[in-house]
Amino acid sequence: MSVGAPAVRWVVMGVSGCGKSAVGTLLAGALGLPYVEGDDVHSPENVAKMAAGMALDDADRAGWLAALRQRIATARAQGGGLVVSCSALKRAYRDVLREGDPALRFVHLDGPRDVLERRMQRPGHFMPPSLLDSQLRTLQPLQADEAGIVLDIRQPLPVLLAQILQAP
Repeated sequence: MSVGAPAVRWVVMGVSGCGKSAVGTLLAGALGLPYVEGDDVHSPENVAKMAAGMALDDADRAGWLAALRQRIATARAQGGGLVVSCSALKRAYRDVLREGDPALRFVHLDGPRDVLERRMQRPGHFMPPSLLDSQLRTLQPLQADEAGIVLDIRQPLPVLLAQILQAP
């Protein structure tokens, strides 16, 4: 980010296994911004529910989204940039996050189901591959009036980063 450039707040979004954490960490590092791992903000109850193979509902996600919205709002109020990883599967969830910053930008990491399922084979991660179909059913892609870009997760990380950095 060049000197004097306005601080941007980004949400790296998509279903589990799409690479939100890897891309978010890389983006934050490239821009010299703080990074918030959305998974770390989930309540212990949400983590336990997902670990048991149960999908979260809107009520489960409400407190989590509110906490992420607050972090985004704080960064905006302080004039700082921020990168957050958050599934942000529904437009309504993204609307909640945008309450923290109307100029919030999204990077939707998208890819084929088989690639996502293969990537979800992560030892020690609470999200089981059995919840992928639930997430795909819930997913509402970015709409034309939402600031953001959609990227193909089959691209190498450096290519994804370059595409984000070159986005208008």
